[in-house]
Order: sequence, then structure tokens, then C-alpha cells
Amino acid sequence: MQKSKKVVILGHFGVGKTSLIRRFVTDQFSDKYKVTIGVHITKKVVTLPTDDTISLILWDLEGTDALEEIRDAYLLGTHGIVFVFDVSRPSTFQHLNSDLKIVAKKVPERPLLVVGNKKDLVPEEELTQLLENHQISYNYLTSAKTGDTVEDVFMELATLLNSDA
Repeated sequence: MQKSKKVVILGHFGVGKTSLIRRFVTDQFSDKYKVTIGVHITKKVVTLPTDDTISLILWDLEGTDALEEIRDAYLLGTHGIVFVFDVSRPSTFQHLNSDLKIVAKKVPERPLLVVGNKKDLVPEEELTQLLENHQISYNYLTSAKTGDTVEDVFMELATLLNSDA
């Protein structure tokens, strides 16, 4: 029987949450920016290396600079979280640790991956230095534009969720 898991994508305005989902689900990218209002829900069924299949229900929540104001109703039943920041905009990761504490308080004990998106916009050496200087811990650096490591993010989360009963 196929498992179905709710995954919430969180982060500040304009960090590329919708673009990451679009790249993962349809392997497409558009640089035409459209603000997500409320929530947009997408589904993708993935096959894991174990040959298990899992249906990821991806909740793309509107960006906000005040994470504590996210509607609790959007977070009910969440199995996993992807928190996205924009590596080219320090304002989206300067308070990353406090943002992650808010997320952990609202959705405790759920797998959480931290993703720095838009790595194509910052030279690699500069990016490494920037993240070290700000003491930023992350799981992945991605580019929704090029597709670099986007699949890896969602496949790791799917694997974590599959092992979670």
C-alpha cells in the first residue's frame, strides 16, 4: 500500500519555494515570479531505491517574514518540512536559527531539511565564505533554475518519511 505524506515548504518571501516544487514535480523553471497567496498543494509519487512508493503531498505556503504568524491549520498533519532560504539574500537567513526554533515549536519532532536555494546566483567560493561567516547550517544548496540537487532534497525527505511509520 502506498504511503501518503504531507510535506510543508516554508521560508521567507521570494526564496524560491514554488520554483523548487515546480522543478521537482514537472522539471520546469520559470523566472516569472508569482506570489503564493495562502497555500498551493501539489502531489508527486516517488519511487525509492527500496522500490517502495510514497506520495508526497507538497504544501507550498506563502512566504512570510513572521513565521510565528503561519496559520496553525496549514501545519496540521505535517509529516515533514523543507525550510528554504535564498543564498543571495542574507535577510532570508540572518535569523535562520530563530526561524527554525519557531518551526520546531509549531511542528515538533518532524523531519526537517534546511535548503539554501539560488546557488546559481552566487559564485561558489563566495557562497561558502558567506555561509561560514553567518554560521549557517544547511542540508542542501540548490538551484531551482538549473535543477541542481533539487531531486536530492525531496528524495532524502521521502526516504526519511518512508522509514517513519
